[in-house]
Amino acid sequence: MELNLPLSLAFIGIGLLIGLSGAGSAIGTSIGAMTTVGALKKRPDSFGSYIVLSALPGTQGLYGFAGFFILQDLIAADMTLLQGAGILGSGLGLGIAGLFSGMYQGRVCANGIDSIASGNDVFGRTMILAVFPELYAIIAFAALFLIRGILG
Repeated sequence: MELNLPLSLAFIGIGLLIGLSGAGSAIGTSIGAMTTVGALKKRPDSFGSYIVLSALPGTQGLYGFAGFFILQDLIAADMTLLQGAGILGSGLGLGIAGLFSGMYQGRVCANGIDSIASGNDVFGRTMILAVFPELYAIIAFAALFLIRGILG
């Protein structure tokens, strides 16, 4: 069986897209959840705020999954090298952005959870600040969508 380079590049790109963005979400939500466990000892009545902040970094994995749906119709045995490289590049871009933004968004949320547990009213402000790292995953998702338009 002969190696189909464009198709191979595309599958690597899809793997990186879903794997890295999913890992960012898993790490980010775990950071929030671990902080929530400690915060529950201080203020169990704030669990609703804790769970929202813990779940927020889960969106990066969703962007990766949505990116797959945007790109999937390009994946075929007769795809061009440009299409394969475009899927690889956009997958790598969103995958790395999702990885780091999910991790750091989890840290922002964890600090907010800890502060709420200490009696501070910072839920809304934490939500606003947590959007900043996510913005870069959104930009990478938008770039993937634009690259998809170029690839046909």
